[in-house]
Amino acid sequence: MIGWESRVLFRHYLAEGLTKTAIAERLGISRRTVTRWIASGDLDRDLEEVPRYTPRPPVPRKLDRYKAIIDARLQAYPKLSSVRLLEEIRAAGYDGGYTQLKEYVRTVRPRPPEEQVIRFETAPARQAQVDFADFRLPWGKRYALMVVLGYSRLLWVRFFTRKDMRALQDGLEEAFGYFGGVTEHLLFDQMRSVITKDGRLSGEKLATNAEFVRFAAHYEFKIRACRPYRAQTKGKVERPISYVRDNFFYGREFLNDADLDAQLRRWLDGTANVRLHQTVKEQPRLRFERDERALLQPLPHRPYHSLVVEPRRAVEPKIRAVQVPVVSVERRPLSHYAELVGGVR
Repeated sequence: MIGWESRVLFRHYLAEGLTKTAIAERLGISRRTVTRWIASGDLDRDLEEVPRYTPRPPVPRKLDRYKAIIDARLQAYPKLSSVRLLEEIRAAGYDGGYTQLKEYVRTVRPRPPEEQVIRFETAPARQAQVDFADFRLPWGKRYALMVVLGYSRLLWVRFFTRKDMRALQDGLEEAFGYFGGVTEHLLFDQMRSVITKDGRLSGEKLATNAEFVRFAAHYEFKIRACRPYRAQTKGKVERPISYVRDNFFYGREFLNDADLDAQLRRWLDGTANVRLHQTVKEQPRLRFERDERALLQPLPHRPYHSLVVEPRRAVEPKIRAVQVPVVSVERRPLSHYAELVGGVR
């Protein structure tokens, strides 16, 4: 059958009065084919008819075998990210790329465009941002203290049972140890353990907790606080809160606090701090080791000892001494036992 485009050209050449030989040369066919096309009557068909093409058969993709897993996971946890889903289907044997997974997830779960936020970058070792976030677990509420370095975006997180001064001090000391030093400034939101009164909107000064001022002096960092109703200035830690909720906490199961902490440590070192950060376009750990670690202020020679906050005491099990009773054994000759059983004397 003559194709639609070929029929259009064929009839055009015939209308111009070209010979069969000339038409054959222009279409790249033989003169015998031209004669056969004319005799077949296909040239008399209506050229206004829209050509119809059969659809191409679908090409099998590596992702097809794992779409059922993806659909089930999204049905149970609609906000699971494509990165998390990639980890899970790779564990099930998927060896394809990330792009086709991301395109499929977008068609299954369309997302509105994210609002662009202007971020203010800071120099290495200049600032860290600190905040608490609430998480609910089957055995109770937990508070995640998050500290992120403003330059490298290196992240530290730990869960606490309470959101108080002791948790803040213990957490910051552990975070400083994780980073290997202290930044010049620490930026907080309106955290009660740090800010007692913020009257800057009415022309008054910022009042900070005296105990935390002593803690800051010990580690030689300056306290900075976001102005009321302007938490977006603390965006470097606000975004990681959502990241921890979506990539670490959401869709995982935890046995207890110890399991929660163990999974968190593995996630920080194996995922969060070695991923390609979408803002700085580098791995936070690589950026930290190269540009920031050496510029941090050194840790003091001794930990901070508060005169107000009681230190966290480890509860050690009491070991009681067990007294073994002394049993007196009467010694007798073997002949005595032989008499008892009627044996040979």
